[in-house]
Amino acid sequence: MTGRPADGRDDGGCPDTTRADSRVDAHHHVWDLSVRDQPWITGEALRPLRRDFLLAELEPQARAAGVHHTVVVQTVPDERETAELLRLAAGPGPVAAVVGWADLTDPAIADRLAALRELPGGRRLAGIRHQAQDEPDPRWLCRPDVRRGLRAVAEAGLVYELLVTPTQLPAAVQTAAALPGCRFVLDHLGKPPVASGALRPWADDLARLAALPHVECKLSGLVTEADWQHWTVEGMRPYAEHALRLFGPDRILFGSDWPVCTLAAEYAAVVGVAEQLSATLSQTERAAVFAGNARRVYGLERQVLSRQRLSDQ
Repeated sequence: MTGRPADGRDDGGCPDTTRADSRVDAHHHVWDLSVRDQPWITGEALRPLRRDFLLAELEPQARAAGVHHTVVVQTVPDERETAELLRLAAGPGPVAAVVGWADLTDPAIADRLAALRELPGGRRLAGIRHQAQDEPDPRWLCRPDVRRGLRAVAEAGLVYELLVTPTQLPAAVQTAAALPGCRFVLDHLGKPPVASGALRPWADDLARLAALPHVECKLSGLVTEADWQHWTVEGMRPYAEHALRLFGPDRILFGSDWPVCTLAAEYAAVVGVAEQLSATLSQTERAAVFAGNARRVYGLERQVLSRQRLSDQ
């Protein structure tokens, strides 16, 4: 009997990104504290995150929500974590691509990216991200050494993920405008102030960023920008609708932000929020948001076709 297993993998254990009914979670994390610390998890509010979150915990929740493959994203500025994520992507399971980390300010950034590509699972590397949100300089992205690094990311055929706060959006706009050859993905809609209900200046800066055709945007992270205990879909709707109007459904990607999202909502609830926020879209448009755009941005079909079968490893 021919055909693919019902679990969304091919017969070699690789995620099958050609399934018409497969959703893509374009943004999640995993960590094992016995392998690598997560120093950003500090304080009482984040205490629930101070444990291991492994792929084995995520996978059944994702599959129950119709997600059969994912993009795992770095959490610490350390190439060793990126190597670990690449090894994870090389094995069986839903991870089809990795957004890792490399030091953009390193004069040898091009060589560092090439070295990551040579690691086990290196072909799964699809993008680079840095916690620009943690940089004290709101114009960090405008620094010449950072922009040189971003050009190297583009030349390596990788996307760059913008993790910024609203105060850093103007710098993101200026840098993206200065680098039309680099593909950018904005994480978490630029972290709008959902809890306060304010729209500006976030909304105006997002409009300027969306005017650049080489920038995409993730519908992710909203539940943790809202009140963690008392969030509502209606409270998030103005932000999601604004982003959908600006970027259009062909440049919006669904991401869960698991396990960070669990501070406010479990995986199934986060998927439900995204479904409600995109309910006015056509079936074709929703398919793009929940799968097609991520496949295009991260080259998921190409990633799977190039992966070695488990029997060859």
